[in-house]
Amino acid sequence: MNKKIVFFDIDGTLVDFNKEIPLSTKNAIQQLKNSGVYVAIATGRAPYMFENIRKELEIESFVSFNGQYVVFEGELVYDNPLGQGALKRLCDASDNDFPMIFMGAEEMRATKGDSTYIKESFNSLKFHYPDVDPNYYDNKAIYQALLFCERNEEKPLQDEHNAFRFLRWHDFSCDVLPTGGSKAIGVQKLIEASGLNVSDTYAFGDGLNDIEMIKEIGTGIAMGNAVKELKEIADHVTDDVDKDGILKGLQFYHLV
Repeated sequence: MNKKIVFFDIDGTLVDFNKEIPLSTKNAIQQLKNSGVYVAIATGRAPYMFENIRKELEIESFVSFNGQYVVFEGELVYDNPLGQGALKRLCDASDNDFPMIFMGAEEMRATKGDSTYIKESFNSLKFHYPDVDPNYYDNKAIYQALLFCERNEEKPLQDEHNAFRFLRWHDFSCDVLPTGGSKAIGVQKLIEASGLNVSDTYAFGDGLNDIEMIKEIGTGIAMGNAVKELKEIADHVTDDVDKDGILKGLQFYHLV
């Protein structure tokens, strides 16, 4: 049987709405590993925002920052930082209206302290408010930024700053990615590093930032709690994250 790889998004996929990994998911992933299947994470989070999950599940391959920083079996195989000049122009344009967070490979910094939007967004992930350094992007590789604003308020910035794409993940926050950047690109790079065929690849997701990945992968599986847009293009829709959705999806394709 050909070697296979399965990619998992984190929020709403690997972890439930309490940010905990269901026991059935832990057991299913162990079964995958025992049978020789590669297991990888594909997320919008920075690597240090899911280190605990990688350790708990003993996963050494991941696509982070929505595809901008890719590691296969512990080795960095691809990175794509944001353009510093373009990032400065975006920061200058948003400074008076919207706070931002700059995310490097090892840490992140906010442009402002005590932002309600940052608090609300990070509380949903159960993360603490980052330290503040409005010039953190100077002479550092920034792989993703976060822009904090209400829905549709990012559109004027998107129109003016075509070096970036804005991908909303919260009512008060958007990921800022390089134009053309996506989980799909990161997944491609990891598959290339693994030497596998796309036909032997699977992915689970639930959000808008999973759409390109689900389209690109050999077999795309949407969680039962996924957004409508993802369900419409997935090869299969499994159950909700808190109803053994991962286990049921893997069983449907006879992977466990």
